[in-house]
Amino acid sequence: MTISLDTLRRWPDLEGPDLHAVDAADRLILDESAPARDVFSPHEIVVIGDNYGALTLGAAKAAPRSDGRRIRVHQDPLTGERALATNAANAGFDAFQSLPLSPDLVRDARVVLMRLPRALEALRDIAGLVAAHASPDVVVFAGGRIKHMTLAMNEVLREHFYTVDVTHARQKSRVLIARGPHNGRDPVPRRAAHDGITVCAYGGAFAGASIDIGTRFLLENLPAETPIDGTVIDFACGTGIVATTLALRHSELEVYACDQSYAAVASARETARANSVDQRINVVRDDMLASQTAGSASFIALNPPFHVGAALSEHIAPRMFEDAARVLRPGGELRVVWNSPLQYRAALERIVGPTRQIARNSKFTVTSSLKR
Repeated sequence: MTISLDTLRRWPDLEGPDLHAVDAADRLILDESAPARDVFSPHEIVVIGDNYGALTLGAAKAAPRSDGRRIRVHQDPLTGERALATNAANAGFDAFQSLPLSPDLVRDARVVLMRLPRALEALRDIAGLVAAHASPDVVVFAGGRIKHMTLAMNEVLREHFYTVDVTHARQKSRVLIARGPHNGRDPVPRRAAHDGITVCAYGGAFAGASIDIGTRFLLENLPAETPIDGTVIDFACGTGIVATTLALRHSELEVYACDQSYAAVASARETARANSVDQRINVVRDDMLASQTAGSASFIALNPPFHVGAALSEHIAPRMFEDAARVLRPGGELRVVWNSPLQYRAALERIVGPTRQIARNSKFTVTSSLKR
C-alpha cells in the first residue's frame, strides 16, 4: 500500500491555500519514529492528536502486515476524525480504529505518535494515561512546531517518563522522545466554583475550569425568559457553562449542548453532573449542528471560536451562523457574543435576520438575531 501524504485534505474542516493537511512536524514525527515502528505490528502503534490523518496514514504505509488488528487513534476534534476517515477511504485503507481518550486507546502500546497539544493540562492528561496503561517499554514521539512548544512541555513529560530526549530541529519543527513510564494516572477533570456554578474541565477543554471573559459577558446577557416551544441549544458549548446556567435558571428547561471537541463534551457532561442538571442537558459531540433538524430550535446561544488549530480565521463564525439559521424556527433567536473588532453584525443580519445589540463592553459585543 502506498499513501501520498501530499494528497490529504482537511475536509470537512476549513480548506484554503494557506491551510494545509500535512506539515513539517507530521513528517518529522514519522521520520523519527520510523525505526521504532518498523519492529511492531499496527495494533501496538497509537496515534494521538493527528490533525487530518497524516500520522495515521504515514505510519500505516510503513507498518508490517498484522493479523487484522488496527492502529488506534484519538483526535479531539470531530472534524479531524472525519478528515482521517475520508483520507483513509480515498487511500483504500481501513486498518485503524478511532477511540476516546481512555485506557483502551493506549493499553499495551509500544509506540505512541503524538502532536503536542497547546495546553499543558491536555499534555498532562495524555502523558499520565500513556504511563498508566501502555507497555513498560513504550516510546512516545511527541512533536510540533517550535513556535508552539515550550520547555514546560518537557517538564510535563518528565512527570510521567524517566527520560525525555529532544531531536534536532528541522523546518521549524521538533520532536520530544519519552521513555520509561512512571507515575501513570487516568485523566481527572479539574473543578472550580464560579458564582454558584461548579465548572469541570479535562485538560483539552478551552479555558479549563475557569470562565473565559467572552462567555462571562454572554452569561450576564442571557435573556430573562427563554422560549421553550422548540429546542434550546448551547452551540459550541465548551465546558457546558451556558447550558448549565440556563438549566439552573429555568427549572423546566431541557438543553441540547454540542461541541466538536471530545474534551469539551466530556467536560460539559461533568459540569452538568456536578450541578445536578445532567438529567436536563443532552451533551453531544457534533460537527456544527449536523444532528439537529431544520426549523427545530427556538433559542441558540453561541460564543464562536476564531481559531482553526493555531491559525486565526474569520471564516469559522459565519459557517456557524449559517447552521444556526438552518436550525432555528422562524422567529427563533440566536444570541451571540463576539470580539467587537470582528464586526459580525452585518453577517448576522444577512445570514440569520434582524439583529440588535444587547450589550457592549471594551472587548465584546452581545447581539440578538431573530430568524426571518
